Amino acid sequence: MKTKFFSLIITCFIVANVFSQSNLSDYKYVIVPNKFDFLKQKDQYQLNSLAQFLFKKYGFEALMEGDAYPEDLIRNRCLALRSDVSKETGMFKTKLAIQLKDCNDQIVYSSNLGESREKDYAKAYNEALRNAFKSIETLKYKYKPNKSITGLQTTQSTEVSNEVTQEIEQLKQEIQNLKKEKEVEAIANNTSEAIQPKSKVEVAPVVPVPIIQEKTNSIETGVKEVLSKVLYAQEIENGFQLVDSSPKVVYKIRQTRLDNVFLVENTSAIIYKKEGIWTIEYYSNNTLKYEELNIKF
Repeated sequence: MKTKFFSLIITCFIVANVFSQSNLSDYKYVIVPNKFDFLKQKDQYQLNSLAQFLFKKYGFEALMEGDAYPEDLIRNRCLALRSDVSKETGMFKTKLAIQLKDCNDQIVYSSNLGESREKDYAKAYNEALRNAFKSIETLKYKYKPNKSITGLQTTQSTEVSNEVTQEIEQLKQEIQNLKKEKEVEAIANNTSEAIQPKSKVEVAPVVPVPIIQEKTNSIETGVKEVLSKVLYAQEIENGFQLVDSSPKVVYKIRQTRLDNVFLVENTSAIIYKKEGIWTIEYYSNNTLKYEELNIKF
């Protein structure tokens, strides 16, 4: 009876290990945070840099939080797993474990505990993290695209693209209408001058073409501004980072207890949604100012 029981446990362990491996191979990237919760500073003891190095060593394409993300990851944040390292209490040992979560904050993988008996914090954390990565090493990770993930946000990306396309088409139509109006105006001016009797002093007719060009250029500039002002929300720990089309991180915002209200990192400002409009509000020279934002989640 005991033999069967232990055999069942071993079988379950092997199945769980294979399941984790197949799950991890579905994801192309791993994002490493700048700071782990049990530490006080960013990349303290260079532990975050070590985690990124070890993920790369074992086959993952690892990115540090806040880096310039690849284009496919910007379009589909579900291609990446978010990594975290947790510390467990121990009297004489430092114990660390690695967790990987998907874009829906669901745990995809948890490593075995890595331990160290070193008394020096820098050495203990380094050794414990390397020992925790041994269980990841055994997975022999290799990325294999999964259609259910690569196509997960196709609909959302298409909707955003369609909205931008519609705005561009509207502006193009305005350009065409403006050109037609100015052409009619130019014809009318020339006809009026032809009917009027010639005076002794002939004045050269004013051709309004430069005005058309100026307004056309102004609207075309507006097309570019529409694209540059759209901010795309990418999920990070406890909030989002808002990137423009370049892509460049414009703001990092943190969640609050209130719905649709965020704190802007490293500044005295908030971003909130009211009546369907996102707004950033801040003080400048003791004057309260605000600005409407076009954010795509």
